[in-house]
Amino acid sequence: MAERRRAADPARRAALDVLTAVRVEEAYANLVLPQVLRKHRLAGRDAGLATELASGAIRMQGLYDAVIDACLTKPRLQPEVRDVLRLGVHQLLSMRVPDHAAISTSVDLVRAVVGQGPAGLVNAVLRKVSRRDLEAWVADVAPDRATDPYGHLAVARSHPRWVVNALGEALGTDEELDALLAADNAAPRVTLVARPGLATVEELEAAGGTRTSRSPHGVVLAGGEPAAVPAVAEGRAGVQDEGSQLVALAMSEAPLEGRDERWLDLCAGPGGKAALLAALAARRGATLTANERQPHRAALVASAMRAVPPGTAHVLAGDGMRPAWVPGTFDRALVDAPCSGLGALRRRPESRWRRTPEDLDGLVALQQVLLDVALESVRPGGVVVYATCSPVVAETTAVVRAVLERRGDTDEVDRFQLWPHRDGTDAMFAATLRRRD
Repeated sequence: MAERRRAADPARRAALDVLTAVRVEEAYANLVLPQVLRKHRLAGRDAGLATELASGAIRMQGLYDAVIDACLTKPRLQPEVRDVLRLGVHQLLSMRVPDHAAISTSVDLVRAVVGQGPAGLVNAVLRKVSRRDLEAWVADVAPDRATDPYGHLAVARSHPRWVVNALGEALGTDEELDALLAADNAAPRVTLVARPGLATVEELEAAGGTRTSRSPHGVVLAGGEPAAVPAVAEGRAGVQDEGSQLVALAMSEAPLEGRDERWLDLCAGPGGKAALLAALAARRGATLTANERQPHRAALVASAMRAVPPGTAHVLAGDGMRPAWVPGTFDRALVDAPCSGLGALRRRPESRWRRTPEDLDGLVALQQVLLDVALESVRPGGVVVYATCSPVVAETTAVVRAVLERRGDTDEVDRFQLWPHRDGTDAMFAATLRRRD
């Protein structure tokens, strides 16, 4: 009698669905994960297991692939089989899952998704992996740290080497690089923002949050689903990294002489900063124009700002490089420019595997144009904050320097760079510029 196959574990099947969507559809794990959890009707511990499996396997993909390849005689694998192996390796080397459970559930998973053919290979590879711990595998597959420190960190901390090089340049010191890369691989805290005039920090504290150290509007949620917090469900509060909050505050609080009535968010999607700016503008008697090139993202901006008083803000779906307003219209502007996203790898770990050094050329050109547009959009004496969720020098200080050198009417008045390992935030960069009268 043929052996009856065991069904794949639902949490592991959900995690594999996330990896498949990231690989095939170029989805972002943090966006597709809620849909997958609903599809498989997972909640509580099962949802937590699926989340850790998917995000961990994506974060550590570089190291895990090196380990998997070291256990193969022929390194070519079906993509689905490699995804199953990545999930199994994550359980063996980075979770407290018993070896037998990690191996048997992975075999069940590959049988359910691919078929009986690769089941033996998955079993054999994972048994080899289980014979060593993470530290021993790193010592075996990573370059020697003494002779090739960046190469060692690239494998041990699972970042492409060019990313390690770029982050090391941005830090300006090798002493903190390991800590930064380790912070990139840590699950981020869920941080909420109380939009002023709509919600209070005290209200979010009552929902189980703890105040952030730098943003007066931020609260770190201890646990649970953010959407279950009434203020979040109603749009009076939102999920927003503290670094992102500080960028919006830099724009709203920059010293300004004269009129302070018209604010602009040039690249507003998906709407977190715009919603905070709109709430801040409403309390000051100002209005916000939130511009977003892509219509579906403009709809997200409108949804994020649904709780702000009518007339305070409006959304434009237009190309920021070809503005629909006349020059000098605004008093303040934020250009949160499209970037490599290498400062937000805690939240979007797949970005490290998708971006290439060649991407920076197109991004830098776009960033410079958008900063120029923002400066032309404010009146003489107006202020612009240029921000990126990347610390890479080419996208941050180099962009500001290039634009300032081209123009004769602008001064840099402030700048900050945040870091995950120092500040507990995404690696946000912001520079405040002022047009001269």
